[in-house]
Amino acid sequence: MASSNNGVSVLFLFAVLLIVASQQPQLAAGINSFLYGACKTIAGGSELLSVTFCIDALSSDNRSSNVSSYKEFAVIAVDLLTANATSTKSEIDGMLRNGGGGGDAATTRCLQSCQAVYGGILQAQAAVGAAVKAGRFQEAISSLEKSASAVNECQDGFGKSNVTSPLSVENDDAFQLAELIVLLIRDEP
Repeated sequence: MASSNNGVSVLFLFAVLLIVASQQPQLAAGINSFLYGACKTIAGGSELLSVTFCIDALSSDNRSSNVSSYKEFAVIAVDLLTANATSTKSEIDGMLRNGGGGGDAATTRCLQSCQAVYGGILQAQAAVGAAVKAGRFQEAISSLEKSASAVNECQDGFGKSNVTSPLSVENDDAFQLAELIVLLIRDEP
């Protein structure tokens, strides 16, 4: 009986290993090894950012296939955060024009607060991009940490008002992009 169980266990373990091995090349096939390694390094131990988010975000921009430094990835991530903030602010503007995203006063107040947050992020992004490109990483980190904090406050405002946030995905993406940039420039060799 014990040898039968051991045989089943060995077959199960072998099947699991085959599945894992067959999926590994698929994961890395569409991305370059430097991108994969960078994301594993900076996000692997992070509680704020997943390796998958890092890979998905950076590989969404075609420039990432020709990158050879964390700083270059950070420039791409700055552009992604700018695009996120631009589209989120536009989405908020539309919701406010069309009755406040839910019609109630609490949701409208939260959206107005978030509108100011995303407006502030957009105002800061040109300076963040210039600071990253010039290697003034502390300056960029300071601004990005403020942006990440402001996005969290935007999201928390909905919870404190007991209303559902229509911006949960956008806020999470903005927070993670800001953190991604910070991690990339902190780890720049």
